[in-house]
Amino acid sequence: MSFLYPKEYKDSTYNIDFEQLYKEGYRGIIFDIDNTLVTHGSPADERAIALFKHLKEIGFKCLLLSNNKEKRVRSFADQVGAKYIYKAGKPKPSGYKKAMEILKTKADSTVFVGDQIFTDIIGANLAGIRSILVEPIDPHEEIQIVLKRYLEKPIICLYKLKNKNSISKDKK
Repeated sequence: MSFLYPKEYKDSTYNIDFEQLYKEGYRGIIFDIDNTLVTHGSPADERAIALFKHLKEIGFKCLLLSNNKEKRVRSFADQVGAKYIYKAGKPKPSGYKKAMEILKTKADSTVFVGDQIFTDIIGANLAGIRSILVEPIDPHEEIQIVLKRYLEKPIICLYKLKNKNSISKDKK
């Protein structure tokens, strides 16, 4: 069951200590978009744009990995100035591996940030990438995602019981 668990669980992408990750030797960050960086289908907002600017200043290379169509992913990527892969086929590890090729990073220097266990976290774990699960920004989602959320709840509860020290609940 460990492939279902993230390395870390945070309440928000915007509360991750990216400076610390850089100090630990990570150089590439792969992000999911919807409900990880913005609400589902929304354009990049000021907070997302500022985050990507800050990550570049730190020295990170960033890439968006999404199962969405190119129009959605390209538009968001253009707004934040990141590379992207659309229709990624998550949770298959091939998209994550392609992302690392584009970023010119290895699994041990790459982090993935996403909001879903059954696509984002499983895929990152299968690719050997450090995975960070974040709480979804908006609970109002498409029915197929809502159903997956019910399946995720017991996994997250078990994870929290086992990993109390790696859970962030910083509300900013």
